[in-house]
Amino acid sequence: MSISPLKCCINPSILSADFVNLEAELARISNADAVHVDVMDNHFVPNLTIGLPVVERLQKVSPVPLDGHLMISNVDRWAPQFADAGLYSVTFHVEASDAPIKLARELRARGAKAGMALRPATPVEPYLDMLPELDMLLIMTVEPGFGGQAFLDVMLPKIRRARAAVEGSGVDVAIQVDGGITEETITRAAEAGANIFVAGSAVYGRPSPADAIESLRENGQLAFTSTTPHLNNTAPQPA
Repeated sequence: MSISPLKCCINPSILSADFVNLEAELARISNADAVHVDVMDNHFVPNLTIGLPVVERLQKVSPVPLDGHLMISNVDRWAPQFADAGLYSVTFHVEASDAPIKLARELRARGAKAGMALRPATPVEPYLDMLPELDMLLIMTVEPGFGGQAFLDVMLPKIRRARAAVEGSGVDVAIQVDGGITEETITRAAEAGANIFVAGSAVYGRPSPADAIESLRENGQLAFTSTTPHLNNTAPQPA
C-alpha cells in the first residue's frame, strides 16, 4: 500500500467495529487500503478509545496497514511511539502540536508516513508551506471525537483550496477526509479533491463490509478523476 495522490483509497474506521472482536473485524475489511485507527484521550477530544498497547497488538494481527489518527494532547511526545510500533502512517492534529514540522520529520525518520489533521475550524492556509514535510493532509469533515456524525458540506471549499495548493506546489501529498463519508458524500468530497476516505458506519454498517469498500472506492475514483482532468491520462499505480 502507498499513500498516492492519484489513487482513491478507502480506510475503514474501527471506531464503528465491534471492539470485543477486533481481530475478526479487521479480517472483514482485508480488501481495504488501510484501517483507520482512532486514538482518543478524553482531553483533546471528549471521548476515550484505545491507546498504544492495543494499537501495538492490532499492528501484529491486521491484514492491512494501520493508519493511525491521534486525537490526543501532548502529541509531540506520543506520536513517535506510534511510528515505532510499526504503523504505516501516523496523523497528528496540528492544534495539539507545539512543533509540527519537527514532529512530521521525526515520524518519517522512524519509518512512518507523516499526516497532519485539521479540525473544521482550523484554516488550511497557515500550513501550506508545510506540505513538503507531509505525506498526507487530513481535513476533518466533522468535529473529531465521535463517529456517526453528518458530513459538513462547508468543508468542501477547504478541500478544494487544499487540493489546489497541492497541485500548485507539485508535492506528492494525499488529501484525506474523515467524517460522514457515505456513498453519496464520497462523490462530493472526491470532486472537491480528496482521495483518501475514512468510512465507519458506511462500511461496518453494511451486511458485507468488503462489498461496501469496493463500492465506495469505485464511486470515489470515478468522481476524483472526472474532476481532476490531468489525472485522467495517468493510470493509478498499484499498491
